[in-house]
Amino acid sequence: MMTMIRRTVARLGALATGVFVLASPALAKSGWGELNMPQGVTAISRRIYALHMEIFEICVAIAVVVFGVMIWSIFRYRKSKGAVADTTLVHSTRVEVIWTAIPVVILVAMAVPAARTLVAIEDTTNTQLSIKVTGFQWGWEYDYLDGGVSFISRLDRKSNRARELMSGIDPTTVDHYLLNVDNPLVVPAGTKVRLLLTGADVIHSWWMPEFGVKKDAIPGFINEAWFNVDPDKLGVYRGQCSELCGRDHGFMPIVVDVRSKEDFAAWLKQKAAEQKQAAAPPAPQTPATAAVAAPTPAG
Repeated sequence: MMTMIRRTVARLGALATGVFVLASPALAKSGWGELNMPQGVTAISRRIYALHMEIFEICVAIAVVVFGVMIWSIFRYRKSKGAVADTTLVHSTRVEVIWTAIPVVILVAMAVPAARTLVAIEDTTNTQLSIKVTGFQWGWEYDYLDGGVSFISRLDRKSNRARELMSGIDPTTVDHYLLNVDNPLVVPAGTKVRLLLTGADVIHSWWMPEFGVKKDAIPGFINEAWFNVDPDKLGVYRGQCSELCGRDHGFMPIVVDVRSKEDFAAWLKQKAAEQKQAAAPPAPQTPATAAVAAPTPAG
């Protein structure tokens, strides 16, 4: 009996190995790869992906073994095969200790890498750029704390017009429909960026899948998150608010424009100069300039 069980478990283990092979990067290039979470463009996002796959493989192995043995037992010891119920089966302390100890060991083995990853996710030390992010119905306000730049990011006008009832606009003709904004968040690559998130009215959630960042923006509280985009991953990345924050929840996307450090520094300097000039009071007029500006009497 025990020999047969061992052989069955070995066969099921081989089946589980085949499942793991099917989850290889080659398969990820097909449509099935879109069902999985992205690996992202940051070290922390890849670490989250690796943890996800590790836990997934453990769960698949457990499911294959448990359900495999259960299904095999049902067919192997069925009544039509002459199997007779064991009416003398009694409580076994040894069996209960074993099937309690094994799950405990598995859970501890899963908890160690999970705890390490959670600690890394919350590690906002040694950041090089801090940005305050305020969610509101329905958009985002970004405030570069060390750069003197702040602006509001909303759904772009093309998507906003197309989403209205009876607009007559085909959404498929709008680039990045409902995933584009008027003012994207601009950040440098190869820089650890810290986000300080809060809400102005209700709870929102800043979610950027490619960065491995998903953090709630709660009114009256400050939550922290961070990301560091790989230096060679310049480009535009898109996310959304993932909290049901109200009627237009689906219309407050997040767009991040990742640039080189040089381009970002130039953009930040230009943006700060523009906002400073716009906020400056008008220069007072001298008598000479007032006389020139005064209209000349007719005749």
